[in-house]
Amino acid sequence: MTNRWDDPLLRDLLQYSIYSDAENVEDTIAAYMAGNGRSLYGYEEEGELIGIVGFAMNGTGELKIEHLAVEPDFRGLGYGRGLVLEALDKKKPALLTAETDEDAVNFYRSIGFEIESLGELCPGVERFKCIYTVDSE
Repeated sequence: MTNRWDDPLLRDLLQYSIYSDAENVEDTIAAYMAGNGRSLYGYEEEGELIGIVGFAMNGTGELKIEHLAVEPDFRGLGYGRGLVLEALDKKKPALLTAETDEDAVNFYRSIGFEIESLGELCPGVERFKCIYTVDSE
């Protein structure tokens, strides 16, 4: 992704995946560019960026998905799943986690994540922690 930082499609995709209004796209891009254990991968089709996954790996082998988005016209076609599987393959974590809302919780459930409610972190919006334990075989 290092050569796509100025791509407007990257900004659009990040905006889809940003939970908090306090977190803005430019700050998010700057954090990924700085590295510090954070990585951002994109998926292109015919030269057009259609999906992204951003994550951070901690020192205990936990990989946390921080941003995941697919362009609306390409949703439901397996690209999101592919991005998650790519992150698993590239980083080989012991544990993969994500936090999401009710709109996306079934996506994570369909991949095999265990789901636990975090309650309403903001009034009227239930959040969920999604946990995927990676087989050590």
